[in-house]
Amino acid sequence: MEFTRLSYASGERRATITLARPDKRNALDDVMVGELTSAFTAAARDQSVKVVVLDARGPAFCAGADLEYLARTGAYDLEAHRADSRRLAALYRFIYELRKPVIAAVQGPALAGGCGLASVCDFIIASREHAAFGYTEVHIGFIPAIVMVFLVRRLGEGRARELVLGGSVLGAEEARSAGLVSAVVSHDGLAAAVDALGAALCAENSAASMGLCKEMLARLHGMSFVDALDFAANMNAAARMTAECKRGIAAFLAKEKITW
Repeated sequence: MEFTRLSYASGERRATITLARPDKRNALDDVMVGELTSAFTAAARDQSVKVVVLDARGPAFCAGADLEYLARTGAYDLEAHRADSRRLAALYRFIYELRKPVIAAVQGPALAGGCGLASVCDFIIASREHAAFGYTEVHIGFIPAIVMVFLVRRLGEGRARELVLGGSVLGAEEARSAGLVSAVVSHDGLAAAVDALGAALCAENSAASMGLCKEMLARLHGMSFVDALDFAANMNAAARMTAECKRGIAAFLAKEKITW
């Protein structure tokens, strides 16, 4: 695959997707959204890939929407704007529902749509010195519309309200306290921390189990209590029948360490 806005590499059961538009602070335009969709699709289809890492080059993780691109869309009619917005929504949904863990390595500011991009990942590992997070769209008369769907699920409505209405920027430790960030590490240790987490997920966890967990997390919202329990019972039964569950139980009973 050839990309102009990012790079894609795979090895050791991991795919690494790197935002590579540092001159624009890795801002999202239609080309970047299309390339990210292609890269995550490739990772989803590659049976040798168990974990996906999303990182970035340059001082910023992602500054959000490319405002020059948004200005160029000013002449769009409503349907054209809807089509463009739906492509971003489809990307966020694809990452959120991908049946493989996704780790965001945030080495610098992740703002507006860039913060949304990190928010749809399963784990966010942040640089203590340089990472920052904020849904800042209200400052320019815009709204984090697509992001809010996922942010409410991640943090709850109360915290989401504070973040999107206030438009404040949080440091790495503040973002961890808010429940957005999984771990904060030294900037120099960021790559090692992401590598260690990826290696642990690959070696210690069943791919089938992680995929089923992600499916449940994506589908539980909106179900009634009774429907959710019925869905959970069905998923429990399906999980018992997988080869990986049978293998894991057998290893546990035999007191054998299993490496996935």
